[in-house]
Amino acid sequence: MDYVEAFRNIKDIQAIKKYLKGHSERDHLFFVLGINTGLKVNEILEMKVWEVLDEKGKIKNFYTFPAYDNHPEKEVYLNGKVKTALSSYLQASLLPREDYLFVSPKTNKPITRQQAHRIIHQAVDAIGIIGKFGVSSMRKTFGYHAYKQGVSLALIQKHFHHSTPSETLKYLGIEKEETIKTIIDVNL
Repeated sequence: MDYVEAFRNIKDIQAIKKYLKGHSERDHLFFVLGINTGLKVNEILEMKVWEVLDEKGKIKNFYTFPAYDNHPEKEVYLNGKVKTALSSYLQASLLPREDYLFVSPKTNKPITRQQAHRIIHQAVDAIGIIGKFGVSSMRKTFGYHAYKQGVSLALIQKHFHHSTPSETLKYLGIEKEETIKTIIDVNL
């Protein structure tokens, strides 16, 4: 598996969001959710509509990801950017509550990991961003910007289920001697 990097440049992130919004509400939500939650691509693809809505049909503040393998159940905060993208997508798609959020129109199952990879690659290519990017770039982007904005490395390490801080730094592409000016405001 090739190493991919985080989207470090905020202008690149905004350009990807703009491109995807013009291309597909679903694909835009996929990217916004990925960079704002730090979930793995398989965790995102398994999400269902009812899991992000309360009983009244309002978007929840937290998405509860069920436990699997050695990973405990975890709650993931859905910030304003995610809620806005979710609202826009759900209004446009009119998906039933039982459907997957990222449903393929061909199969009525979630889009494949390969399709998710194509979504990111097409956006990166269309915008002309240089580097190695893929679906894991969204998760790395979340961690990189959280760290840059002052979230403790220990919390990011726990969120990613890494065993050591150095593993998390390496995953995010941050050298130990690299100095990062900290601004605390995660609002991608």
